[in-house]
Amino acid sequence: MFDPMLVGGDVTMLPLTLYTDAFVIRGTIRTRQRRITDVLNQADEPFVVVSDATIDEYGSKGIASRADYAQVNLGAVLFAISDQVIEARPDLRTPKVPEMAMISLPPFRITGRIHLMPERDLHEALSELTGAFIPVTEATYWSDTVGEARATAQLLAFNHSRAHILAPHTEVDPWHGLDRGAAAGGTIANEAAAPAQPAVDPTWGDLPKASTTEPPGGGWG
Repeated sequence: MFDPMLVGGDVTMLPLTLYTDAFVIRGTIRTRQRRITDVLNQADEPFVVVSDATIDEYGSKGIASRADYAQVNLGAVLFAISDQVIEARPDLRTPKVPEMAMISLPPFRITGRIHLMPERDLHEALSELTGAFIPVTEATYWSDTVGEARATAQLLAFNHSRAHILAPHTEVDPWHGLDRGAAAGGTIANEAAAPAQPAVDPTWGDLPKASTTEPPGGGWG
């Protein structure tokens, strides 16, 4: 019997990180595929086997678990990231149009560029966005719910079936139209300033009033 992994191409160890509802799994996958989206979308089984796995639970204060191998259910994976980004072969590349998007994958949110078919309106292009795992480039991801700070990835693949919302996204500058220097000092530029108070001469303003009572014992001399 031939090992199917050894037939039809060179085997590589692809480093990746898998995020589920409760865990972060880091390790490598033995595969003939070049890109993380191909690894996930063309898996022969509904799971992947991760080698040299580190398993960390959200919010845990203990030491992460380690295992030589771990089977991870693809249905439980929210999104996956690989530090090794490989460009598609030019002869296999389909021209697409990048569009900023926001993806809600509770407990995570993701912003980045999804790649849509050209010469279509946005409604039609989103209708044609299919696949089990969809790539996002220049991605930012975070979770306020489980306390995962914002992080970035050049390429991320999210589980389409687990996404609650996928919508066009526009970055908004909360400081737009405001004077940052004035706001830092406690006054926003387009707010009316408090009426100016009359200046007080420190030489006289804080002195006690002179007494008009004659001192004991007689005159003022």
